[in-house]
Amino acid sequence: MGLFKAKGTVYKAVKDVDLGPYSTEHYLQANVKAPRMTGILIKIFIAILECPILGTLLLYILKGNNLIHDLITNVDLQESPLFVPLHDFEDRKEKEVKCIDSSSSPPEKVQLAIDCLPKSSSEEQENSFSRWTIMDYYKAYSSGNTTPSMVAEKFIAAVNESVKPPLQMGFFIDYNTDDILRQANESTLRHKAGEAISVLDGVPVAIKDEIDCLPYPTTGGTKWLHKERPCEDDACCVKRLRLCGAIIVGKTNMHELGSGTSGINPHYGPARNPYDKNKIAGGSSSGSAAVVSAGLCPVALGVDGGGSVRMPAALCGVVGLKPTFARIPHAGVLPLNWTVGMVGILASTVEDAMIVYAVISGEIPSDKPSGTPSKINLPLLSMTKSLSGIKLAKYGKTLDVTIPEIEVMRLAHYTTIGSECSASLGSLREKNIAEFGGDARVALSIYSSFSSLEYLNAQRIRNRQLQLHMKIFAEADVIVSPTTGVTAYSIQDDALKTGELDYINGAALVRYSIAGNFLGFPAVTVPVGYDKLGLPIGLQFIGRPYSEATLIHLAFAMQAISLYKKPGQYYDLLRR
Repeated sequence: MGLFKAKGTVYKAVKDVDLGPYSTEHYLQANVKAPRMTGILIKIFIAILECPILGTLLLYILKGNNLIHDLITNVDLQESPLFVPLHDFEDRKEKEVKCIDSSSSPPEKVQLAIDCLPKSSSEEQENSFSRWTIMDYYKAYSSGNTTPSMVAEKFIAAVNESVKPPLQMGFFIDYNTDDILRQANESTLRHKAGEAISVLDGVPVAIKDEIDCLPYPTTGGTKWLHKERPCEDDACCVKRLRLCGAIIVGKTNMHELGSGTSGINPHYGPARNPYDKNKIAGGSSSGSAAVVSAGLCPVALGVDGGGSVRMPAALCGVVGLKPTFARIPHAGVLPLNWTVGMVGILASTVEDAMIVYAVISGEIPSDKPSGTPSKINLPLLSMTKSLSGIKLAKYGKTLDVTIPEIEVMRLAHYTTIGSECSASLGSLREKNIAEFGGDARVALSIYSSFSSLEYLNAQRIRNRQLQLHMKIFAEADVIVSPTTGVTAYSIQDDALKTGELDYINGAALVRYSIAGNFLGFPAVTVPVGYDKLGLPIGLQFIGRPYSEATLIHLAFAMQAISLYKKPGQYYDLLRR
């Protein structure tokens, strides 16, 4: 193991770890030792990092100060590595569900999802705001109150307004008015002929710029990646939405290469939070969360590699759903982090998230991965049925159950996502280095410093954490936690041109999101309240593999008892 190997942590066997409420296992808070940097400080930091000798020394010191050496590199572990969190399907007989076949057509899946919605809508709570839903759009089109073309024109006008001072909301990287109007016109003709494909026909849907979607290039939030990897077709998830008649309205802004949590992109501007345009939207699916929050779309797609759907959803006050690993085909998505990244859904309501989940889930028949089930359970949502049979475990500082080594898991996930991002870019990084934003350039330098030993140990920790979590799931159905450790923080002017390094806030944002990605579990966040500044707070439910129906049930029940506030920046596309 090396003559001068430093002593690190010796991890006890999983069977000896006490997970009960009175466990003596202690929690490490995020031990981030890195100052916030922007502007000239980032440029100086980059110069040092990219110096062969000084950079290597600095990276070694940074990894030591942030406990990577103690908790990842120089450790004693009994577990073997787990490289891909692909789970065999186990039908746990979830209650009150409808089983649908993944081989059904997307429009058929939409109708099956509609059949699961409450038969009568709940009474609106006094003083509670609600966004327009997929069903609201469908009813408005069916009644003749408006048309997809009219909605498209309002959408374009709203986006054009949003990009100008004083708003500069940064919702989109690219949108094509001619293409939007063409789709809307085709949908309008179908509705007038009484031939709507599904309730999604004519509904505006936005796509994160990490997912292939014609006629747009896929930039990944960069200024160069689309030149190296041209977009030649729609991603599978986009194709399925188009088959339902959805109007694809453009590519949403994102943190460059998904390498941060703020959504501040130096190339396309920051994606701003509709509840306060001076606050971050969160990342990396920042634009997708913001457009749903602002009322521009009832639903959008994102990619969740480390909470990248759930974090911005929580900060922007919308629903965010990340299904079980491999539940949604990854074909046509940038392969930046292939064992932790997953297409996810941002939606105005839990019901909308469920409808789109039904549409885009299920393996590609010609490329069925081993162990992936051919059926999908959808919850039969109701305002009156009890959920008393679901066992919950709390996940936080005061616990009903102990989930050890949360900080270890965060660092192991960071090592994994960083190593995979570095490997996926390969020689393209050096070829295009001058076109990177400052924070992404620093991130890639750190990512490329991880050794094979560190990556292997991270996968051994993944196996260990999976065993620990499955012990908890033997006793409880769902783990409950905050979605983020902080609410949206301020966008500072000095970060606009270079991005910012703020790993302290970043660690606080991702702390509770990691298990969903690292271990391949499904997870959902639902807005439950606001802080003293009126900024949204999200509550997260994490479940066993393939327990999406149970999570949606819980999120729906929580949504029904929550009071919501209208964001400061909101567009009403169905207003006459």
